[in-house]
Parts: sequence; structure tokens; C-alpha cells
Amino acid sequence: MNSAFDQLSIPLRRAITEMGYQKPSPIQTQAIAPILAGRDVMGCAQTGTGKTAAFALPLLHRLEQAHTATLPGRPRVLILAPTRELAAQIGESVRAYSVYQTISSAVIFGGVSLNPQIEALRKGVTVLVATPGRLLDLCTQRVLSLEAVQSVVLDEADRMLDMGFLPDIRKILERLPERRQSLFFSATLSPAVTELAQSFIRTKPVVIRVDPGEPAVERIRQRVYFVDKEKKYSLLKWVLDNPHCFRVIVFPRMKHGADRLCKQLSRDGFPAAALHGDKSQGARLRALEDFRSGKIQVLVATDIAARGIDVDDVTHVVNYDLPDEPETYVHRIGRTARAGAGGEAISLVCAHDRQALREIERFIGRGIPQEQEQPFHSEAARTAMGADAIRPKRSGHNRSGARPSVHRSSTQAASGALYPPRSRGTKPTQTPFYARRKPC
Repeated sequence: MNSAFDQLSIPLRRAITEMGYQKPSPIQTQAIAPILAGRDVMGCAQTGTGKTAAFALPLLHRLEQAHTATLPGRPRVLILAPTRELAAQIGESVRAYSVYQTISSAVIFGGVSLNPQIEALRKGVTVLVATPGRLLDLCTQRVLSLEAVQSVVLDEADRMLDMGFLPDIRKILERLPERRQSLFFSATLSPAVTELAQSFIRTKPVVIRVDPGEPAVERIRQRVYFVDKEKKYSLLKWVLDNPHCFRVIVFPRMKHGADRLCKQLSRDGFPAAALHGDKSQGARLRALEDFRSGKIQVLVATDIAARGIDVDDVTHVVNYDLPDEPETYVHRIGRTARAGAGGEAISLVCAHDRQALREIERFIGRGIPQEQEQPFHSEAARTAMGADAIRPKRSGHNRSGARPSVHRSSTQAASGALYPPRSRGTKPTQTPFYARRKPC
């Protein structure tokens, strides 16, 4: 076993061996030692690189060695995640890693009843995984105190900014002890993310970067299919008819589009479920479980699933609509080719998507191969230029159906273009959109 894992306690090594861990990933190799030493860490690594184990394993080791007593409503380790699904996933990993330890953990997020979460906190929790909104709700109700937190993790920090959580994060920081270990992980380090890191980390951190210059996952076979808009759904069915497409995530533009696409696919013999922010937490969990178990072939998801959702053996990612931000394309396709496996990412591109495709190719530093040997190929879409290549203007909501975010991209941040204009026909409001918290 590699020396990074050799530094962990026997119960932790036993647990990860049974889970199939053979050697640490690059982020784990670089992060475990400084976290064990109590250092602050700022890590930049793409999704699917093993960030959760990189911070969870050494933190569990430190708790085990400290023999710290568990106190009601006073966790020792706090892990913040942007979405319910990512929080639940981190919680599952923590429980799996600590199976041979006597360390208690819990996950809290919105969209479900408060009572079970309050009861868990009152019994005593050492490691708490939470989304920002529900965490602040419980702090306000005084069933949770952050005064005893010794280590805090901010995971997927850039996604936190995208979702408008900056005001909540600042409130949480005010409740944390000045003396603490701070671990900050993000897939990108834009100026806005770096500014957040500087306010989050009090001391000079150990900075870890894993392949920052190669945002696209090398194992993923990326392809572009050019198609006319009215034939896009027919092309999607043709793609899904491939017997190798047995676990597929399809990313449409908006929530209502995800629901409509899901119904069409299910009607046409492709078992599917939709996942987006308007779904109840129960529906979201059922969709993920059915997808993991193979009960459904297709998960139709907005960009809520583009980050942090870890499902094994996703064979294909299909960009039914291209995303607004090139960074989001990278996170979407990162849902496949995980844990050393291969995968394919297919983008269905119409004439008005040509400019978005150019921006994605510029961001990843290469052209995406074009597949013209398909029955719905559109030469007009492939050669679109000028006005034909410009997307229609949108209203004040992004294409996943979420509110406009404060942080958009490093390019916009540098130019100061952080706040998109208010959509036409709406009345001004007393509360700016960036001060309104999106439910967790």
C-alpha cells in the first residue's frame, strides 16, 4: 500500500481496503499528509479525482487519535457541500470510511423534515455534512452550535458561488472559531473563488493543484453530432438505441425541458427519470437510486447533476443542449469515465449552438471530433456562421432553471460583468437576486 495510506490508522486502512482502494489518487497523495499535520489546505482538482477521501480520511484519523467526546449539537468536523445529492454522497463515504471506528456522523440538508435531523444532532454528532441553508436554519433555532468545530471543509467552492451561497457562507464563517483547520476544495480557481478562499483560510495554506491545465478528462471520448433542432429528439433516440448505452445522463437546458424529455423517452421505450431542483428530495433520491441500480437507463438532469454526483459505470453523457458556461461542459462530461473507467460524451449541436461550441473548444484547448456518419447529420448546422450561430437571448434565469448566479466565469469576473441584466417585463424588487438564497 502506498505511503499516503500507510499514515492512516488500522481501522481506516481496513475499511478502504475492503472498499477496493489500492493506491491513492494524486489529490489524496498530496493532501493526506498536510491534513494529518493539521495544516490548512487549498486544493484544486477536477471532479472524479477522489477529493472526498483526500479530506475525509485524514480528518477521521485525527478524530480517532484525539479521542474527542461527542457533545449534543456541537460537531467537531463540519463539511459544507452545495447540493443535497453531494452532501448525501459525502455522508455515505464518511460512514463507509468510519465503519470500524466509533465516530458518529450525520447529513443535514433542506427539502426534508427537520425533526430527524434535530434528533440526530441532539444525540451527538462528531462529523456533520451539511448544505449551507439548512445549516443556518438549525443554527438559528439553536439546536446546533459551530463553536466546537475544529476542522471545516468547503467542498466544490466554485459551485457554491454559482448557486448564490456566498452570503450564507459568510454567515457560517462568522459562527466558526477563529482557531480551526480550514480545507478548501474547488474544481476551478477563478478570481472570485480565490477571494473566497482568502476569507475562508486564516493561515498560509498548502496549495495543491492536480492537472489544472487539462480541464477535459483524457479517458472520455468526446464527439459532436450536428443536427437540425426539429430532429434532435430523433437523434437522441438513435444514440440511445446503441446497446453500449446502458447508463446514460442526458443534460437538457431547463427544468421543464427535462420533464418533457423524460416523458417522451419513457413513452418510447427508454426507461428514464428526471432530476432537477423543482423535484422533491424523495423524488431526487429515488431517481438516483433507480439510476444506480439499473432500473432506468436514462437520467435526464439539469446542471444540478453536473457536479459531485458519483454514479459508477455511466457509459455516456449526452449534451442535449450545450451549457452556457464552458466550465459546465467539463463538469457534465466528468460524470462518465470515473474510477479509471472509460466513457463517451456526445453533444447534439444545432446551428445556434456553434458559438457555444467554439467557446467550449477554446476552453478545453482542442477541437472536439465531429461525427458526420449519423442519419440526422445537418450540414447547415455544421457550417453555421454569423446570425445563425448566435443563440436566442434568454430571460433572467439560466438554462438549468436556476436563478442567475453572482459568479459566472473567470472571464466575466475579470471584466466586472458579474450581474446579468434584469429580464424584460419584470418589476424591480427591493431584494437583489444575489441576496436571495436558493433552497438547498
